[in-house]
Amino acid sequence: MSTATPTATPTSETEIRALIDSWLKAVHAQDIAGIVSDYAPDILAFDAIAKLQFKGREAYQKHWEACLAMCPGPGIFEMHDLQIAAGEDVAFAHCLNWCGGTDANGEEKASWMRMTAGYRKINGKWAVVHEHWSAPFDMESGKALFDLKP
Repeated sequence: MSTATPTATPTSETEIRALIDSWLKAVHAQDIAGIVSDYAPDILAFDAIAKLQFKGREAYQKHWEACLAMCPGPGIFEMHDLQIAAGEDVAFAHCLNWCGGTDANGEEKASWMRMTAGYRKINGKWAVVHEHWSAPFDMESGKALFDLKP
């Protein structure tokens, strides 16, 4: 009988959390290559800005580049209440994000956004296959409700 302690293998949830942590560091560094590195080539993204949807990593990368160009100063990007549900080869995560940037006068402009991401293990590696960003809106005025707080 072997007395060796088995090596622990990371759980799917731990792997997804590590992927999210790496992505978050890339966002803070405004590192486009790092931001999109774990996106599946055929990712489908629903972002809160500009278009109804972005099909494919290349299209979504161009969108990220445009978004980061709108925030030339220090960015604001904080994840709150991150929840992850992960199976063997499919997972999803959701959280609230305090995000924005600093304007030309040095004033922070930020609001709460909602984010949900879907992941699939492809050839043994987790990839983001869907990402959805949104802000609630008032149905009567059609305006986003940026002043809401969790």
